[in-house]
Amino acid sequence: MYPAELVMPMKAELTDNGFEELLTPGKVDDVLKESGTTLVVINSVCGCSAGTARPGVLMAVATSEKKPDRLTTSFAGFDAAAVQQIRTHLMPYPPSSPSIALFKDGQLVHFIERHMIEGRSAQMIATNLLAAFDEYC
Repeated sequence: MYPAELVMPMKAELTDNGFEELLTPGKVDDVLKESGTTLVVINSVCGCSAGTARPGVLMAVATSEKKPDRLTTSFAGFDAAAVQQIRTHLMPYPPSSPSIALFKDGQLVHFIERHMIEGRSAQMIATNLLAAFDEYC
């Protein structure tokens, strides 16, 4: 488990921009069973989170005309039980952090795994998400 001093500023980058934290398995299930669209960002301490994932997600949300109904996040290596529960909804994809998932009416409709984030720019992540928002939101 990562120390809170390390994680909290990285969490705040999303929560200060309207993302709700999913901190328990029950909260994960409650949010994901709601109708409409839910964006879930599995945040992490790795460099690709800071360099492209978080900035790309924030860019997409800020610039999109169509947005998910709910913006949520959990932190891998910190919100362990919640992240494990999110991952049950991402099957058959293997655990991946950071990662970005879009659910519609409780069903996974778009998923960006870590290997799709590494080596990509924030703009590329945002462009990927904008296309998903346009199709599903």
